[in-house]
Amino acid sequence: MQIDFNNLNINQLSFDTEFEKKVGIFLNDWFSAGTMVKVQTSGSTGTPKVFEIEKNKMINSAVMTCNFLGLEEGDTALLCLPVEYISGKMMVVRSIQRKLKLIVAEPSLKPVEHLEKKIDFCAMTPLQVENSLDKLHLIKNLIIGGAAVSESLKNKIFELNLNTSNRIFETYGMSETLSHIALRQLMPEPEEYFTVFENVSIGLDERGCLTIFAPAVNGELLKTNDLVDIKNKKQFKFLGRIDNVINSGGAKIFPETLEALVKKAISNEAVFLGLKDESLGQKLMLVIEGNESDEMRKIISQLPFEKNFHKPKEILFMDEIPRTPNGKINRIGLYEKINAGK
Repeated sequence: MQIDFNNLNINQLSFDTEFEKKVGIFLNDWFSAGTMVKVQTSGSTGTPKVFEIEKNKMINSAVMTCNFLGLEEGDTALLCLPVEYISGKMMVVRSIQRKLKLIVAEPSLKPVEHLEKKIDFCAMTPLQVENSLDKLHLIKNLIIGGAAVSESLKNKIFELNLNTSNRIFETYGMSETLSHIALRQLMPEPEEYFTVFENVSIGLDERGCLTIFAPAVNGELLKTNDLVDIKNKKQFKFLGRIDNVINSGGAKIFPETLEALVKKAISNEAVFLGLKDESLGQKLMLVIEGNESDEMRKIISQLPFEKNFHKPKEILFMDEIPRTPNGKINRIGLYEKINAGK
């Protein structure tokens, strides 16, 4: 279905599928007299929780994204993310605020499979993009969020030789910042650092983790668990999550950095974990999604790891790595799955 927010009459809309009905419920909630909206977190880094957000702050977030991308009234957008989470809700709010024509597509691994006409704006997870490469030329502005964009996916995007008018960005944000507060361009000119929106300030806490002050969307100084390198007042590079840091034999290891290296060499999903070990404290394990392969083990053994202790002590192949409903790697679920198999 398509919703034209420049000519909207909710009573005349027909919500047929379960997902469309969820969109309808959110629209009724949004246009109600209440000033708050309930949002659910993904649970990728802890227990899922539900909290309330002010509608006016969601509007402020929508304005920042729409202005950055240059979206205009009457442009077309595609919703293919669950509306239970902030990512899906914000796609709807951006469409409302900028009076876009919103195409509602069932969230799936191939959300643009039936897309035939060009659209101006879409947000997807990396896994959705991985399964939509043949349609990316139809999307003028694509933002990718929910998880880091792997090196292998970047390479696949580059190999498409897209037109310079096709812009692709990786997002940085969280539920508390109402989706993203920074973007990093991947195409047509790849950037190393994220650039924050106007009126967003960044810094470091005593742990070396990113702090964010974005008063338009959240009045509090937000302390993240993300270790970053700050280039200047507006740009930073993500290094890894402090709660994912692996302590093996007294050495601190950032799994996200190692995963980026591995994904330059293989296309499979790969996750580094620290499993309990009596002598090392934590033993470095690499979990690879897919069938076991001696060739892949050889590729991993030949990778130019910066330190010898960055090489995995064990490699485990798994048919399917657990993910949260919105596509993020579920590290907690992966730990539990490995421990259950022992």
